[in-house]
Amino acid sequence: MSAGEEAAEAPVRVAAKAPPRPYTDLSRLFAPRSVALVGATDHPSNFGGRVFRAMLGFGYPGAVYPVNPRLKEIYGRTCYASLAELPEVPDHVGIIVSTARVFDILADCAALGVPFATVYSAGFAETGTPEGIERQARLIAFARESGMRIMGPNCNGVINFVDAFAMTSTGAIRGPRRPAGNVGVISHSGGLGQITVMWRAQCAGLGITYEASCGNEADLDTLDFARFMLRSESTDIVLMAVEGFKDGAKLQEVAREALEREKPIVVLKLGRTEAGSRAAASHTGALAGLDDIYAAAFRQYGLIRVNTCNELYETAILLRRRRWPSGRRVASVAATGGNIVHLADMGSDQGIEWPEYTPHTQEVLRGLLPGYGSDILNPSDLTSLATGEPAMFSKALDTIVADPGIDAVAPIFAFVTRKQIEHGVQFVNACPKPAAMIWIGGCTDSEEPKPEDLVAAGVPVYRDALPCMRALRAAADFGARLEAFRSGADLPRRPEGIAPASARAKLLAAGTTLTEREAKAVLVDYGFPATREFLARDPAQAVAQARAIGGPVALKIDSPDIAHKTEAGGVRLGVRGDAAVDEAWQQIVESARRYAPDARINGVLVQEMAASGVEMMLGVIRDPVFGPVVVAGLGGIHVEVLRDVAYRVAPVTPAEARSMLDGLRGRRLLDGVRGMPPRDVDAVVDLVVRLSWFAHDCADLIDEIDINPVVVLEAGSGTRVVDALIVRDPAARA
Repeated sequence: MSAGEEAAEAPVRVAAKAPPRPYTDLSRLFAPRSVALVGATDHPSNFGGRVFRAMLGFGYPGAVYPVNPRLKEIYGRTCYASLAELPEVPDHVGIIVSTARVFDILADCAALGVPFATVYSAGFAETGTPEGIERQARLIAFARESGMRIMGPNCNGVINFVDAFAMTSTGAIRGPRRPAGNVGVISHSGGLGQITVMWRAQCAGLGITYEASCGNEADLDTLDFARFMLRSESTDIVLMAVEGFKDGAKLQEVAREALEREKPIVVLKLGRTEAGSRAAASHTGALAGLDDIYAAAFRQYGLIRVNTCNELYETAILLRRRRWPSGRRVASVAATGGNIVHLADMGSDQGIEWPEYTPHTQEVLRGLLPGYGSDILNPSDLTSLATGEPAMFSKALDTIVADPGIDAVAPIFAFVTRKQIEHGVQFVNACPKPAAMIWIGGCTDSEEPKPEDLVAAGVPVYRDALPCMRALRAAADFGARLEAFRSGADLPRRPEGIAPASARAKLLAAGTTLTEREAKAVLVDYGFPATREFLARDPAQAVAQARAIGGPVALKIDSPDIAHKTEAGGVRLGVRGDAAVDEAWQQIVESARRYAPDARINGVLVQEMAASGVEMMLGVIRDPVFGPVVVAGLGGIHVEVLRDVAYRVAPVTPAEARSMLDGLRGRRLLDGVRGMPPRDVDAVVDLVVRLSWFAHDCADLIDEIDINPVVVLEAGSGTRVVDALIVRDPAARA
């Protein structure tokens, strides 16, 4: 199925978006000097009671004002009947009241000049009802008109381990407050973000700085919280478990700030499947886009994507140190061969490379292992000799890390002594290259330390090979993305030989659906090589044009009302000779009229037959979050059945265009198989870049583009656009 056909089956219109609000410093939301909780109670099982008790138990040092007209006192603190009676204007107001009363309380906040409010109450867009959706729209309008910044609705608030402030109902913070670390957590969901991510990360030894469970994000959204955490000196990495983003451009801005500050963002995108997308919509009213587009955007923007909650904090165990391998070339050593084989498999699955050691490294290692006859492979089985010779194990590590072909090291420890673990910790901390410990066993002579204790001390320790390999791959990828960012290589640059003004003029002069001839004329303005063709309004013209072209020709119906010409019987290929061309013209027109009796028919396109080559499709779809997205894939069955396509948000760099092609399952067809010559990959890369800029420049006019097929000729011979469809946004204006 082509991109155009897909869009036709499931049309998506981009809803009008309000302009983004300027960034607001959220310091007083996370660390207010004073706070009020409207709806606080003394009932331990009531939501307002749980939030109030959690705030007091967390050790918040500022003034706390419970507001409830039915109570005079809560836990020894004066309870006020309304916000107007408070002795001061609080920085942050939590609102736990019935949905019907939310706007009255917000009006009271605005009258006092309260800068921040958190609406815990549900009954908004997450309901999916017209009433709930209208209520959330009203909340958005209120926030903009009043200037107040609002968290929620339908949320579970914030936790600040740095400044001892928590306004949330979760049991995950019950008991003594855990020490702050350097990891921030953001989630739409309270239960998932605060328990499945934050609490379990803390159990693994990680320290959290801030956690935000932002619910429906009517005003403040996940990216506002991410920006706050990135700008916090105490936070070095941000973990996000989200159901989607509202604004692709804002996501890109925040991602670039993460690169500027060298603080990675790790994202678990929920709603990857159809069932997950339905659940997301019912949970927060979030708009879940096509998952492949999210994956492409994350890759382009330098965000690290994971697939489980465990991966979020497991990746942070290494990345919070902010040390980036120069590449994916990793080495490891262990005293057990089976674990080495397992590690090699897990690493290779994650794209980790296991390079051979240099001759010098081989020579030194053989000197440490008497009787080791063969070459020492990487990862290295040091045999049981390493168990009884800790010094030899340490020397082997020092030798391997000095190898210039190694970017990172991940030694495996099994059941070892406390002293050996301490030596491992010293090695990781002092290693001149990024390093992590894989500790699969226990300590033979002491109950301490435990792996989570080492993680709490800042040491990257993993209990299994797979999460360690995933983290090393993520660190290497972020390092590469950081290098591209610093060099400017990640910035898309306009190709030469394009005529944007001419293309826009042709688009505006055309109807909603451009004919193939009109579409190609527009694409030529962006440097696309189209086949020679002429419009024949009668059979005689077709014969004359076919003679001028020479050789066999293709004939195609030209009608703005027939997008899919083959279905209408409006295509004939390889037509040769005057009589055959005359007959084909008449058959095409008759067939088209039977297929669409009311269609406007301009005539028949007489087109040169393109040389044989590998057929590809290029296209553009308009995503409601990211805007124009470029699609590339191999033609024929690869697109229609196997869905072998790649996506990138427009515009793209040549490197990203090439990575799109490299990610296709049918990529080898372009390299030449079974005696076929290699194809002009560079020319395809150039077309992808040009198409991405066309989509970017005319984003306000274009609904979809389908260029299928593009014939890729032999290396050095370029490409030919054989067919093209452009559909304009019907709402677009000149």
